[in-house]
Amino acid sequence: MSEVGNREMTIKQPSMKISVASVPYFWSKEAYFKFYQHIAKSPVDIVYLGETVCSKRRTMTFQDWLEIAKQLTDAGKQVVLSTLTLLEAESELSYLSKIASQKDYLIEANDMAAIEVASQQNNAFVAGCAINIYNNQSLQRLKKLGMTRWQVPVELGKDDLASMADYAKSHDIEVEYQIFGRMPLAYSARCFTARHHRLAKDNCQFKCLDDEQGILIKTQEGESFAQINGVQTQSAKVSHLIDHCQSLANSGVDVVRVVPVSAADTLEVIRQLSTILNQTEPAKFDPERLNNQYEFCNGYWLQIEGMKYVS
Repeated sequence: MSEVGNREMTIKQPSMKISVASVPYFWSKEAYFKFYQHIAKSPVDIVYLGETVCSKRRTMTFQDWLEIAKQLTDAGKQVVLSTLTLLEAESELSYLSKIASQKDYLIEANDMAAIEVASQQNNAFVAGCAINIYNNQSLQRLKKLGMTRWQVPVELGKDDLASMADYAKSHDIEVEYQIFGRMPLAYSARCFTARHHRLAKDNCQFKCLDDEQGILIKTQEGESFAQINGVQTQSAKVSHLIDHCQSLANSGVDVVRVVPVSAADTLEVIRQLSTILNQTEPAKFDPERLNNQYEFCNGYWLQIEGMKYVS
């Protein structure tokens, strides 16, 4: 076959960036540094850094995050500093303001307070998926305030995204969609991990450190229901859309987002995802290469019940 014929048979793969979200769990300082040393050598394009769930998780200082940010920047990654999703104290607002006011890195705003501070400082920001954007009017409003990237809420599927992705592109807003990881479902002033251990929230003894991926909750019938992670409730099942890369690209997604699970499994997911995005023949994600066994779901993307999985 001629060279031209070979080129015509080459499968065109979607061109999308890979991002890794801030670690939603509470790890030790050593674990964070080791993880991001590996991320610096990985094919990830965008790295979100910082605590987004609970301000009591203080193994990492702001300077520690900045040190990692510099290492990742030197490795060619775009670094985005993330803010808390649920603010409960003046000290948390002060810490948020420090992140949203700095000029060295893009900001992931997970609360409207972060958007307000960033806008006042003329800083661009990424609207996190906790910022509920469900229509073009909201995109327009936040674009005027400085939004350059939109993380799509996990419950919006490909049909929901269609008209909004077109609008976002016409206004130079990148579209980011979660391709792997547990879905963030809710945040509460109550700490479910402390309650699980029969402790008061103010005396939680940092029990989150004992669970690298949170705590699985099952129904009375033994079915996986949710993952408790401090004040955050996640889906028990892991959202897995890696085998839908072409569909994501066709729907206008610019960035596919990996939400960390365990450190080792996250790195393996990134490796496989990069291979799938960059090869010229179709391939499927192999969960057997992961250290942990996960139940998967992809229903939201397919416009059906979110907990369902269609292969």
